[in-house]
Amino acid sequence: MRIIFKGIVQGVGFRPAVYRTAVSLGLAGAVWNDGSDVVVDVDDGERFLEGFERHRPPLAVIESVERIERDVGGEGFRILGSSTGSDSVSVPADTAICAECLAEMHGAGRRNSYPFISCPDCGPRFTLLHGLPYDRERTVMHRFPTCPNCSQEFSSADDRRLHHQTICCPVCGPRYSLFDRYGSQLIGDPIRKFAGNLDIGMIGILKGWGGMHICCIPESVEELREQSGRRYKPFAIMVRDLDSLKRYATVTNDERRELRSAQAPIVLVNKKYTRITENISPGLDNIGVFLPYSGVQHLIFDNLRADALIMTSANVPGEPMVTGDDEALRLGADMYLLHDQPIVNRADDSVMRIFDGNRNFIRRSRGHIPSMLDTGLRGSAVAVGAQENLAGAVAKDGRIHFTQHIGDGENLGVVEYLESALRLNLELTGCTPGIVAADLHPGYTNRRLAKRLAEEYDAEFIEVQHHWAHAASLMAEKHIDRGVFLTLDGTGHGDDRQAWGGEVLYADLDGYERLAHLEYIPLLGSEKALYDLRRLKFAVDTINGTDNDSFNERESAVLRKMMDRSVMTSSMGRILDTLAYSLDICRERTYDGEPAMRLERYLAKGELVPGFETRTRNGVVGTAHLFTGIGKGVRSEDAAYSLVHGIMEELVEAAVERAESEGLKEIGITGGVSYNGPICGMFAEMVGARGCKPLFHDLVPNGDGGISTGQAIIALKRIGS
Repeated sequence: MRIIFKGIVQGVGFRPAVYRTAVSLGLAGAVWNDGSDVVVDVDDGERFLEGFERHRPPLAVIESVERIERDVGGEGFRILGSSTGSDSVSVPADTAICAECLAEMHGAGRRNSYPFISCPDCGPRFTLLHGLPYDRERTVMHRFPTCPNCSQEFSSADDRRLHHQTICCPVCGPRYSLFDRYGSQLIGDPIRKFAGNLDIGMIGILKGWGGMHICCIPESVEELREQSGRRYKPFAIMVRDLDSLKRYATVTNDERRELRSAQAPIVLVNKKYTRITENISPGLDNIGVFLPYSGVQHLIFDNLRADALIMTSANVPGEPMVTGDDEALRLGADMYLLHDQPIVNRADDSVMRIFDGNRNFIRRSRGHIPSMLDTGLRGSAVAVGAQENLAGAVAKDGRIHFTQHIGDGENLGVVEYLESALRLNLELTGCTPGIVAADLHPGYTNRRLAKRLAEEYDAEFIEVQHHWAHAASLMAEKHIDRGVFLTLDGTGHGDDRQAWGGEVLYADLDGYERLAHLEYIPLLGSEKALYDLRRLKFAVDTINGTDNDSFNERESAVLRKMMDRSVMTSSMGRILDTLAYSLDICRERTYDGEPAMRLERYLAKGELVPGFETRTRNGVVGTAHLFTGIGKGVRSEDAAYSLVHGIMEELVEAAVERAESEGLKEIGITGGVSYNGPICGMFAEMVGARGCKPLFHDLVPNGDGGISTGQAIIALKRIGS
């Protein structure tokens, strides 16, 4: 019998598991990689399949098993070389070091204290990969020929590293070196010296699997902010273990499960208020935490007195994380712990937040990429996403394949990174796109890439409205073909050429209807209003006819003339920005989402009070008048909660009314605002009280990182209909 396994079946020890099963049963035949599939020829297929379940590798994901009756002769069982016949995708994600390798690294054997230790059950995969099939010569490890001991392990049926493609040891594998701020190599144990220098307050750059981290002890956060130019942006911390985490935060069972998972993401959790934690995430209720996931990180903590390290992506602001040693040495750190293994594919740390058991991905990357979503829609497509929190998607054979998190697309380097990530996915999937999708916004930098790809492949080019794409991403994830959605975010180009962001949509994959939206507010100076929050408050005060003393008379006169000439926005994100400014919670935006994020702790503590009731007329939810209730003896927490609660009630009411008329029992929420815990809590309570079920993201990022998924499924529906 010939058996063809499809799924995540390469780079996970699948062939060795097949071999051990067959040998233990005395069966004859062979196993080999065929493109991204694994093919087994065996003389007793049913007996083999029954026995294989006991040896199935923990990281393998078998999506289908095809059986073809054929005679298999000969004696014994062999592992054969790979072929390239299949064009499906089977790329495993990088996973945290397993318990067995960790014990070996701390043991007395030849891999004692070796940071590049891995096995078929753990370690880097995607970040090392050049192509498929997944063999050593298609990874960066082809630069490191195996020594006799590793070669023997690779060939030994009794060894747990049988046919482990990235097998290595201190004799034949990559190694770390430590450099000072001038690029001169330092003598001594590089990892031990790096840890010791961190303990005395130095700032270092650590080269890892898919990129580099800037790191320091929490007590050095002010120096890090000054050096990196990140005044208030929150940092993530890597803690030694879960016991150490108790000093910095409290975690739920769901959060603990994700922290300990093989993917080891950064998880946003409720912080404990101390001077250190407040300096790490200023003005926020939460803090990003994660556990060591690589050998070198564990070894650093073995030699470190501190129980936590700030770990943030090493990059020039606005550019992708650096991967080259020369780039890193220009970042101005005190020291650099670098290895001689090239990074092929960047992969930032994944970041998520848990709400009601759902994983809300803020950044889907290391550990969760490569990954895919079944759609059932045939055809091939490419989607380039939005502009901020950028990610791309490639669709083929009923699946959408996500790229890793890319970054913010205003910079040329980010668009180049997006192109390389998309082209890798096109190559791995064997996709020849028939359609290429981009955002409707005419100014997004990745539109040129989309049009160039469409021309290159002679494919159709389409524009997809931003909030329709958000809704479609949730439809794709939940496998529904229509629904009613609150699409709440910062800014998305609307089909009336205004800046949407507070919408209720009834949508399917063929189109959408805008049922309700927030009142339009002028963006005075367009992009300037996103950073100079005074302009948002001035616009609201002018609408209400109230005084505003934030500008002098000459400036005010200019702004008043702009009221009727500016781009208008219905954005929920801008309402939250205005509210944070009005309550003196955030006076300027120094990073994306800062005002709304600082507002969240007030929303969490507030109570509903009168004076913030709103109304909807002709599908428009009034918002500007709500700001007149601020400062009239009402606590800031209660004003924030009551204003947002009033808006959410009107949006939910409009959504439920349409859902009932369509016979729908579910209401979805998507967009960047849906990362906000208190707002999602309001939404869930209001929807449930009206007899409907709330839908939240769990797989596709809520924010603009999920836009390409929505674009892709809309594009597939277009060419398939």
